[in-house]
Amino acid sequence: MLDLKFIRDNADAVRRNIANRFMTADLDKVIALYEERNRLLNEVDDLRRQRNENAAKMKGKLPPDERAPLVEEGKRLKEDIAGLEERLKTVSAELKEAAEKIPNMAHPDAPVGKEDKDNLEIRRFGEPVSFDFPAKDHVQLAQELDLVDFDTAAKVSGTKFYYLKNEAVFLELALIRYAMDILQKKGFTPTITPDIAKEEILEGIGFNPRGSESNIYSLEGTGTCLVGTAEITLGGYHSDSILDAADLPLKMAGFSHCFRREAGAAGQFSKGLYRVHQFSKVEMFVYCTPDQSEEIHQELLAIEEEIFKGLEVPFRVVDTCTGDLGSPAYRKYDLEAWMPGRGEAGDWGEVTSTSNCTDYQSRRLGVRFKDEGRNSYVHMLNGTAVAVSRAIIAILENFQQADGSVRIPSALVPYTGFDTIRPK
Repeated sequence: MLDLKFIRDNADAVRRNIANRFMTADLDKVIALYEERNRLLNEVDDLRRQRNENAAKMKGKLPPDERAPLVEEGKRLKEDIAGLEERLKTVSAELKEAAEKIPNMAHPDAPVGKEDKDNLEIRRFGEPVSFDFPAKDHVQLAQELDLVDFDTAAKVSGTKFYYLKNEAVFLELALIRYAMDILQKKGFTPTITPDIAKEEILEGIGFNPRGSESNIYSLEGTGTCLVGTAEITLGGYHSDSILDAADLPLKMAGFSHCFRREAGAAGQFSKGLYRVHQFSKVEMFVYCTPDQSEEIHQELLAIEEEIFKGLEVPFRVVDTCTGDLGSPAYRKYDLEAWMPGRGEAGDWGEVTSTSNCTDYQSRRLGVRFKDEGRNSYVHMLNGTAVAVSRAIIAILENFQQADGSVRIPSALVPYTGFDTIRPK
């Protein structure tokens, strides 16, 4: 959530930002409700002052003819205050609901655009792989090598679920440990987070837990949801807390399973492991001071690049356009790996992203830091270390061999215990 005073004082810039993000929010309603709330707060404070003054006059012994009007005045003030407080409660709730629809401000350098095609490529590592044999996509490779069973998962759990089998199991575990080892050396605290979070935590992070547009699985009657990313549980870790500035930045690495409804997702680019209802992920999360966040955002991006360079996977870095940022992000970078089996001749597919959400989430979650006696909102950043299912796609498709086998990147061999997946 943006600071309400900032919204009022910078209405034109906020309105332009909403338009650049191609989102819908009622800015005029937010400003009107903000002014109404402030007016009510002043009226309530004034009535409370009058009540205290009235109570002070009633101290000591007073003749009945002097006490009686003071008692009546006290009753009237009590009723007026109660009425105003009820109105204030309603207005505050309406203001919160309307203000939460206003997205974070975008970085001045974020490219303005509506869809991922408007993202700006910054740099590349490696070049798209070419083969002297017909390349297969990961679905065909996984089936021929007996690594993934989509059909049985569809029977047992529904479409867009899968069983990992044989070497793919150790490949998943290897990717998790590989990423965690890198992050621990860089000062991140390793965690395995809950796979369930309360709805208020999801809302604070910026996820919509309800409605047909939600991408989240709600657990009926519990007020909780399955998490779509460990960003939710790591971001909620310090909710309603005041941190010490000396302890910042706080860097956390969280492993979790991720559950997403992926409502409406379809098409060839969503097939196989690319867009599924459940997958494993190692997530980076940082709490820091405002003056640290831009530098840390670059650090998170550099870690993502280091991880995929170590995997020897060709990738490009893109600066995400305003229409593809989502509400919380101030700026976001994506890593897109080359996937030879994507489309007719191969294409780039997103494998990680990292976002600087400034104080947008911390205002909603109540995460502040104490610095020289003053409490300020922290900045919160997140980044994917490895989304396992998409990393598996990139490995299978880029390291396939003419004989139908798949080579394992050398960085993973110590974790897998084998260097090649061969036909059975």
